[in-house]
Amino acid sequence: MNEIKNNWKKWLYWFVLGVALICIYKILDNYENVMGTLNTFFGVISPFLIGIFIAYLLYMPSRKFEELYGKIKIKFISKKARVLGVITVYIIIIVAISILCAVILPIVFESITDFISSIPHYIADAMNAYNNLPQDSILKSQIVQDEIHNLQNIDIKQYLDVEAILGYLINAIGAIFSIVDIFIAIIVSVYILVDRRKILTFFKKLAGAIFKERTYKNLDKYFNNSNEIFFKFIASQFLDAIVVGILVSIAMTIMGVRYAPLLGFFIGIFNMIPYVGAIIATVIAALITLITGGLSQTIWMLIVVIILQQIDANIINPRIVGKSLKISPLLVLFAVTFGGAYFGILGMFLAVPVIAVIKILLDDFINYRETKKKKEKVVKEEL
Repeated sequence: MNEIKNNWKKWLYWFVLGVALICIYKILDNYENVMGTLNTFFGVISPFLIGIFIAYLLYMPSRKFEELYGKIKIKFISKKARVLGVITVYIIIIVAISILCAVILPIVFESITDFISSIPHYIADAMNAYNNLPQDSILKSQIVQDEIHNLQNIDIKQYLDVEAILGYLINAIGAIFSIVDIFIAIIVSVYILVDRRKILTFFKKLAGAIFKERTYKNLDKYFNNSNEIFFKFIASQFLDAIVVGILVSIAMTIMGVRYAPLLGFFIGIFNMIPYVGAIIATVIAALITLITGGLSQTIWMLIVVIILQQIDANIINPRIVGKSLKISPLLVLFAVTFGGAYFGILGMFLAVPVIAVIKILLDDFINYRETKKKKEKVVKEEL
């Protein structure tokens, strides 16, 4: 009986391997057709994937509002707590987007337009300052002069047409996401948020039916840990970026720094990238302030921004984020550098939660191996 069972497993293995090899060959032989089919498939399901992502981001706030409405002793409100929670979250988002489009974005856009239109003037001032340097200055070396000559030959105006750039971005976004896709994504996110308990229960039952009990418990554990890390990091960092951006913009405006809303918005966004983002944004903001406002204003700007960043790092951010991800700064720096090198800006944003999840997996694996070795050692000693 065992021999028949082993032969059956062996033949099944070779059959599956043969089918897999045939599939790989067909994919490579019809690469263009396969890629076209995949592109069509992902184009169809992209609104659903976006809807799932939106629902994931809005899960925690909608749950908080649901708990709040559930405590109200009015029967209709407590009974419809989940629906009311989802509606409340979307109303807040609509109001926030309206304020962003009506108040903040026009100011930032005006700053960008003004800065870009002034770049030729700043370049001319820089060239005058360079020409006034002594002939024996290290900056007057042949290599530097050649590089400056190459830069002067670049037609900057073709890169500084703000309306053309904005039009290109709008067309690119429109090519990727149509109004219908966005509408479908929002509807999908609403359905997921309203029926999330049924959906999660179904997938838990499915996982329990497919996997063994120990495997299912591990999957449930890692899923919950990963979900908590990703949501807490992304949501809290985004909220922290808004707070920092507003504080820095107000402080720079009071100091009379030119393009204060643009620089504050820029520092706030880059503050989402741990450690590295704040340094990069501050250095770029300092260079722009040095060009537009002089050395004295730059020094005061740096002092104020560094103080605000320290207040954020020691008071605001810990209160928003809550528990630390317990990752060393060196590991964070490695994750951000690696994520940025291979996956761009998005990789820099997501590198820290990803490395946090990997660290949890490695810690559990190490603990498992150490426990197993200790048990084996005890068994050997008893023998």
